[in-house]
Amino acid sequence: MAGDGGSGVDWESLAEATSGAIGSLVSTTVLYPLDTCKSKFQAELQTHHGAHKYRNLSDVFWEAIRKRQLLSLYQGLNTKNIQSFISSFFYFYGYSYFKRLYLEKSGAKSIGTTANLLVAAAAGACTVIVTQPLDTAASRMQTSAFGKSKGLRETLAEGTWMEAFDGLGISLILTCNPSIQYTAFDQLKQRIIQRQRRKNGVSAEDNSRVALSAFSAFLLGAVSKSIATVLTYPLIRCKVMIQAADPDEDDDNEPQRPSKPRAPKTMLGALHAIWSKEGIPGFFKGLHAQILKTVLSSALLLMIKEKISKFTWVSLLALRRYLFVSQKKIKAA
Repeated sequence: MAGDGGSGVDWESLAEATSGAIGSLVSTTVLYPLDTCKSKFQAELQTHHGAHKYRNLSDVFWEAIRKRQLLSLYQGLNTKNIQSFISSFFYFYGYSYFKRLYLEKSGAKSIGTTANLLVAAAAGACTVIVTQPLDTAASRMQTSAFGKSKGLRETLAEGTWMEAFDGLGISLILTCNPSIQYTAFDQLKQRIIQRQRRKNGVSAEDNSRVALSAFSAFLLGAVSKSIATVLTYPLIRCKVMIQAADPDEDDDNEPQRPSKPRAPKTMLGALHAIWSKEGIPGFFKGLHAQILKTVLSSALLLMIKEKISKFTWVSLLALRRYLFVSQKKIKAA
């Protein structure tokens, strides 16, 4: 595969990053109402009286309909899309770049599982630090009362600059989640491609790009994400609780309900609150919704990425050729 072509740009990593970012943008938009319902359901903590506003995920959806705020299921979508696009671009660029750098430095023909996990974790950590304020703002918008969500600037201005990084510690720990997912996906993908090459009689040295079918990419994405989600879910719920909008911003037209406890802003505080008020089942409250959302989102992302990666690569090659010719003309002039 071509490198930078002397232009100082890693075009291969750029193609991977662009394809991944576009896939993330589409999947985020399609599944956003489900994500909003999931986040509001996860953020709610049982009161001292044992009361729950939402008994299940559908209660959130019916609340939006009852209040004629169906479009509020999309509150924070623009911020989420910006965060999702930037996050996926940084992640796929970093993952592709670090992976290629490792192969060049080590001289290995393929990357092992351990090295792949480290590369994915490094890319994920860099991404989290850059996009955490956007992630926090999007979570606050989603968990605000229907119809009361503010804009990005207003949401971030409500707290200090440090509060924009609420949940950063958990986010860094959760970098193991996509690391497990994309490592499993990449390894399974290589096996399927090798099988396709053998079936088609193509040699392993042939560098022509082989794309997965849409169904294969979807299935691999679902399998690789579901396991990682189950293992890390207690931390996922803690992160939502930490980043959620304050309870006093919620419904003021339901005075008959007991006052909601303020969500703790530390990981240990969130874990203790869940344990003391909801017990062990509380650590997995909303797990089914999280699996549904993350599996569908990841599968759609990887499926779209696989289907447009070839087009993205060809487009960037054309752009590189245009820039190279333009530079030649400028130098000749």
